[in-house]
Amino acid sequence: MKRYLPTFCCSLLALGAMAQPGISEMQQAQQNLRSTFFSAMDFALVLATILGIIGALRIYHNWQMGQQRIDEQVAAWFFASFFMVLAGAFLRGVFGL
Repeated sequence: MKRYLPTFCCSLLALGAMAQPGISEMQQAQQNLRSTFFSAMDFALVLATILGIIGALRIYHNWQMGQQRIDEQVAAWFFASFFMVLAGAFLRGVFGL
């Protein structure tokens, strides 16, 4: 009985290997990922632009109102916008697109 156990396990592994999806399914999944990813990348860049414009307007308003310490606000809005741009580049690197 012990002699047939490795043969039985190998035959189960072979059945599992034949059940994998084919090349065309993998290419279709990659195409779907690319189309979704690039629309998300465009959204991230638009969101970074909107954050930059809103931040610039708020900082300009506070500066014109006489607020002296606006350095923290400049850094916060800049890095919020910069994070959105880097997040898109990071996702592009992770997915290899």
